[in-house]
Amino acid sequence: MRIAILGLGVIGTIYAYAFQKAGHQVEHVLRESKKSTAPNVLTVDLLDGRYVSKGENKQDTYAVHVAEAHAEYDFIFISVRQGFVKEAVETLRENQIKGTLVFFCNFWNTREEVEEWAGEYDYILAFPTAGGHMNKDHLDGVLFDHLMLEGEKKAHIPNYADLTDLLTSADLKWEVPHDMVEWIWIHMAINAGVTSTAARSGNLENTEKLALNLMNSSSELSLAIKAIREALKVVEARGVNLKLYKAELLPYKIPAWIAGKAMKAMFAKNELTRKIMTLHNDKQDIFYCCQSVYLTGLELGVEMPILEANMKGASV
Repeated sequence: MRIAILGLGVIGTIYAYAFQKAGHQVEHVLRESKKSTAPNVLTVDLLDGRYVSKGENKQDTYAVHVAEAHAEYDFIFISVRQGFVKEAVETLRENQIKGTLVFFCNFWNTREEVEEWAGEYDYILAFPTAGGHMNKDHLDGVLFDHLMLEGEKKAHIPNYADLTDLLTSADLKWEVPHDMVEWIWIHMAINAGVTSTAARSGNLENTEKLALNLMNSSSELSLAIKAIREALKVVEARGVNLKLYKAELLPYKIPAWIAGKAMKAMFAKNELTRKIMTLHNDKQDIFYCCQSVYLTGLELGVEMPILEANMKGASV
């Protein structure tokens, strides 16, 4: 298949690497100002969780191919910072680049707003389970064996089977939640609880240190559980029936002190999760996630004393 990745960001490039290795033609849609400075080849350090539960360390290279205007693709993956999604689709439109859009990022918006972004494009919602950071021509990343994908009945795209074939060819599995928009809101609420707790005792200049401090402390993780519960009340106040997501939310229902100890043990054993936490250093993404949940909570009158204290302590 012919696949486009919007930009040369971490998450999009990790999946681009997986698709390229599976034999697909992968190209990156870049702004004119970025085309001349884009590397031809990236060196890749990847903790790959697709084949071994604890992950495999791989050192490899990835050939970067740049898309041209007026091109047509089977799928176009859009994994960009929130606030740039609408602009990203407009870039595709201006360059007459066609294909089914795969929205592959956080957003705190409604389904109606997503449809407005997509316009005349067919689109589907999905969510990556990957992360890392990029330094010039080197990618250091983590890739899990699955991702979240909107169900076929709600997606309404003619080539759903082609997308699942693409994922299968790259040895990627997928899970289908009750509603993809609501699931993303829930994911953002969980992230807001975790990251605001990690950041409350320090600034975001050293995100790796903050992540390590959190993962190594059962008491801090217990506090994060309580902050997550408050953040989930914000999602519920937006009209989401949390009972439809029992499996996803079960870890946050048990007593916080028990959950804190369990999470600490999980982080100690699960190298994939531990590494993705320490590599995630996109401060703008962290700000967006925390502020979206917190400000909406204030607007809706949700009581969230722990989350509020976290936000004030972190100056987020």
